[in-house]
Amino acid sequence: MSFVAALLPVVIYIFVVYKIDNFSLVSVRGLILQIVFGMMAAVVCFFLFQQTNKILTESQSVFFDPIMEEAIKAVPIVMLACRKQIVFFIDSVICGAAVGGGFSIVENIFYLLLGDDLGMGTVLFRGLEVALIHMGCSAIVAACCMLMVRLVGRAISRQKLDVKDVIMTAFLLLIAPTIHVCHNIFHFNPLIQFIFVITILGALLVLTFMYDVDMIHRWLDTGLDQQIGLLDSIKEGHLDDTPTGVFLESVKESFPPEVYFDIICYVQLNIELAVAAKSRVMIRESGIDFPLEDSQKELILSQYTEYKLLEKSLGKTARMTIAPVVKLLPADLKSLNDLVDECKS
Repeated sequence: MSFVAALLPVVIYIFVVYKIDNFSLVSVRGLILQIVFGMMAAVVCFFLFQQTNKILTESQSVFFDPIMEEAIKAVPIVMLACRKQIVFFIDSVICGAAVGGGFSIVENIFYLLLGDDLGMGTVLFRGLEVALIHMGCSAIVAACCMLMVRLVGRAISRQKLDVKDVIMTAFLLLIAPTIHVCHNIFHFNPLIQFIFVITILGALLVLTFMYDVDMIHRWLDTGLDQQIGLLDSIKEGHLDDTPTGVFLESVKESFPPEVYFDIICYVQLNIELAVAAKSRVMIRESGIDFPLEDSQKELILSQYTEYKLLEKSLGKTARMTIAPVVKLLPADLKSLNDLVDECKS
């Protein structure tokens, strides 16, 4: 029964966090996989600390252990970020919380097996607090990775980086291990400590969420308006109506007519697919999710197939030339891949 009490808070927390995923960005299989990665990270830390405790003093271990725990837990999260699998706040928090939850499950089991007999209330309370620390810190690290992915995407697309975005990313990267270290060093009344932990982690996640909302609105609203404007100018044959269209006109003489035609078709398909993907995200964000019609799925899949064929035929030089126009940001790639997967299902 003690094992059930120790694991119950983790199960409840993961279930609640997963249920708030209105975007349906994380599959059940992916969630379980992150929990397993977190459990593996805990086992790695257990054997690692057995070796480091022979070298470090107890006071040194208090600082070293939580930092190493956060670093090792971050490995699967960084892998997801590099593969562009976490590009929104909600999926980063879900994946981060899952990794931290898996870690805390194994840690609580080790604590029950190797520690003294404890009462049911103590086991339940400690299980909840440990779950909050590991899941909260891992969620913050995951949110940091999500912001880093966006910064890298903007840099690759030759967009100007906002200093606020860089500062926020660095702040989140440092604050998670700092909270974990402070939790291990300072000990208060258990109830006060629990309230302190949940308040700090909750405030940080709310702050990150609000910041992410601002970035998402910039991506959806501003980017969508620009893309629709360019799409209209292409269809009407008046490229000089928009700054992006003027740029496309300026490179016209650099390519043979047939290649330039393929470039315009490629840009048009990129915009149409991006608008469809962003519109789908906005619909899910509003909580209204309805299946696409078969005709819509066929159209999107045919456009995507033609888009990928043009991408191969254009060549590296042409794609590099129009890189400022075809801005494949991580969020764009994620939303497009989700749309294609939905059409294939």
